[in-house]
Amino acid sequence: MEVNRNRISDWLKNLQDSICTALEIADGKSTFEEDNWVREEGGGGRTRIIRNGDVIEKGGVLFSAVEGPAPDFLFNESQHSPQASSKEKTKNRPSFFATGVSIVIHPANPMVPIIHMNIRYFEMPAGTGGDGGVRWLGGGIDLTPHYIFKEDAAFFHQSLKKVCDKHHADYYTKFKTWADDYFYITHRKETRGIGGVFFDRLNEGDGMSFEKNLAFWKEIGENFAPIYTELISRNKNRSYTEKNKAWQLLRRGRYVEFNLVYDRGTKFGLETNGRVESILMSLPKTAGWEYDFKPEKDSEEEKTLALLKKGINWS
Repeated sequence: MEVNRNRISDWLKNLQDSICTALEIADGKSTFEEDNWVREEGGGGRTRIIRNGDVIEKGGVLFSAVEGPAPDFLFNESQHSPQASSKEKTKNRPSFFATGVSIVIHPANPMVPIIHMNIRYFEMPAGTGGDGGVRWLGGGIDLTPHYIFKEDAAFFHQSLKKVCDKHHADYYTKFKTWADDYFYITHRKETRGIGGVFFDRLNEGDGMSFEKNLAFWKEIGENFAPIYTELISRNKNRSYTEKNKAWQLLRRGRYVEFNLVYDRGTKFGLETNGRVESILMSLPKTAGWEYDFKPEKDSEEEKTLALLKKGINWS
């Protein structure tokens, strides 16, 4: 079957539907609210938000398909005179098209981990100005526990490794390392969580056609719901204290720092005039910061901090 943007967008909409259904069942109380939006420059999306549930305090499952003249950060500005106006700079640019599903879930119980997934397709047909004629796949899935349970970390990484190994023997090692490097809070010298897999600009190569990589990309998306609903089931009934909730707020604060300082998806959305409410849905309802916080020696909080580093073999 020919690969084209419409089929990919339709598949992503169906993925959004199936993930929302699975999360509603896992939560058992709240349902998603849908907000459809249109982007002035072209395209739009469906933002679905769930909140105040039995399990999920705040979460979003977003679909978008946007297009228009390639923005500055995707385009080689050297093709234009520095004196040129903004309109002159963009009038001969090729159009880009990007579609994807993005998910962030913030649970109420601090023993249930935060999870994020994004899978996206990008294309820029050949045009009269700048680079063109490209298409690629990107995405990944990563887990941010407030408290790290090693059996859950192993389950999460083994599940991702199984998907990767099915498609390419090197993908898990390569994309796990990429996730460790990407989801790293440089100014804190710690990883955001326990990583996962991350990849970008995946097209063809290493014996993989674009179509084979598309099958891998789809399977990553399809595995989100079974992986996360299992982690919810394991942890949603664990008891917790006010101390645990206070720690959860601090870890959410780290999550906010990463998303606002480093995350490419946030930057892409803001720099392409995306819908701000949808872009920032990744932020938790509440978060916290304490000045120069130090966990108690040998506490579960200290043990978690000690595991927030690159290169751990979780599987």
